[in-house]
Amino acid sequence: MGARPEYIAAAKSLGKAMAARGIGLVYGGSNVGLMAAIADEVQDELGDVVGIIPKTLVDREVANTSLADLRVVGSMHERKALMAELADGFIALPGGIGTLEEFFETWTWAQLGMHQKPCGLFNAAGYYDSLLTFLDRTVEEKFVREVHRSMVIVESDAGALLDKFAAYEAPNVVKWVNAGSI
Repeated sequence: MGARPEYIAAAKSLGKAMAARGIGLVYGGSNVGLMAAIADEVQDELGDVVGIIPKTLVDREVANTSLADLRVVGSMHERKALMAELADGFIALPGGIGTLEEFFETWTWAQLGMHQKPCGLFNAAGYYDSLLTFLDRTVEEKFVREVHRSMVIVESDAGALLDKFAAYEAPNVVKWVNAGSI
């Protein structure tokens, strides 16, 4: 759940806000951490939840067996592919290595034009502040174009984050990189 109570409060507030707006949750199917907290909140508010989990994690007894729609897949790659197919957008709550890896993958896919879905960071208790500073540095150092950096939606309030997701329009970038420049 992380070191601060604000993280679980954020997960619950996002779950409540999603359910209130009729937005379903597609997530990794776990019964631990913030993933479980948001799933439980969406379910408690009678919202739709789809969990997608690889069999290896089911075997380790971390699957959320309370879900009406828990899909067991063969690998992490299958999990991410199915989540990406079913989801209309991607939000990273505070988290660890897996959270960051999945967020950067979906953002990369957006940058490459593989999808037009919003990608956001729920910046509860300023968790992502240092990462955001780093991302700004990637633009300053000309490794990332500003148009692609601006694709990352950041909010610390669940309602504001969902409002920005609802209003999101993917940038129309014909070419994602020009030879020799960014």
